[in-house]
Amino acid sequence: MLREQGAFHFQIDGATVVEPPRARARAKPKSHHDGHRGRLRARAAISFPALPDYELLELLLARSLPRGDIKPIAKALLSRFGSLAAILGAGMEELRTVAGVGAGVALDLKLLHEATLRMGRGEMRKRAVITSWTALLAYAKAAMAGAPREQFRVLFLDKKNQLIADEVMGEGTVDHAPVYPREVMRRALELSASAVILAHNHPSGDPTPSTADVEMTRQVVDAGRPLRITVHDHIVVGRDGVASLKALGLF
Repeated sequence: MLREQGAFHFQIDGATVVEPPRARARAKPKSHHDGHRGRLRARAAISFPALPDYELLELLLARSLPRGDIKPIAKALLSRFGSLAAILGAGMEELRTVAGVGAGVALDLKLLHEATLRMGRGEMRKRAVITSWTALLAYAKAAMAGAPREQFRVLFLDKKNQLIADEVMGEGTVDHAPVYPREVMRRALELSASAVILAHNHPSGDPTPSTADVEMTRQVVDAGRPLRITVHDHIVVGRDGVASLKALGLF
C-alpha cells in the first residue's frame, strides 16, 4: 500500500485502486457566545463609560469564566442585588447563592471591590478628610451602599484630620448593627486619633436617620468629650443617597 498526497493506493489483482482522502474534520464553529464577548470587548476598547452596568458586569464575568454564556449570570446577579454597586458590596456567600457564581467568580468580584475601596482610602489619606467631603461620601457609598446588612464603621482621624484607619466596628441585621460608644473611644485612643467620623448603612435604601441613630450618635459624642476626641459627623448611607446628621442639625 502506498500513500500519496493524502490518498490511499491499493494493488488488487494488478490494478490500482485509489481511495479518496477522508474529508478533513471541519473546524468547530465559534459559538454566538464568543462573538458576543468579542463585540463587548470592541465596544469597551472604544469607550468604557458607554457600556451600561450589565455589559460591564458581563466583561468582568468573562475574565473569570472564559467559556459559556455569561449574560444569564449577569442578569441573575443584577436581579438578585439590584445594582453593580450592590453586587460588589455583597458578601462572598451571598454572591454564591446566584446560579453560575462559584467561589472563583465571587472572589474576583470581591477583589475588585476591595481594590476600589483601597483607592478611595488612598485618596483620603492625601488630604484632610473634612475638606474632601465629596471623596468621603463616594468612598462611604462604595463601601456600604450595597451591603445587605447594617454595618457600623468608624473613620479615625489625626490632628490634621487625615485618615489613620477605617474600621468596621459592628455588623448586624437588616435594620440594626450593635454600637458600643466606649469601644469606639477605646480604639480611638489606641490609634492616637483626635477625631472620628461615624458611618453606617441602611439596607432598605433610605438614608434618613432614625431616632436610634441620633441617640447613638449623641452617646458617642458624650463618650468622646472628656477625652477631647471630636465626632465630626455621622453619615448614613443608602442606595438612594447619603445623609449627614451634622448637616441636619441632629447633634
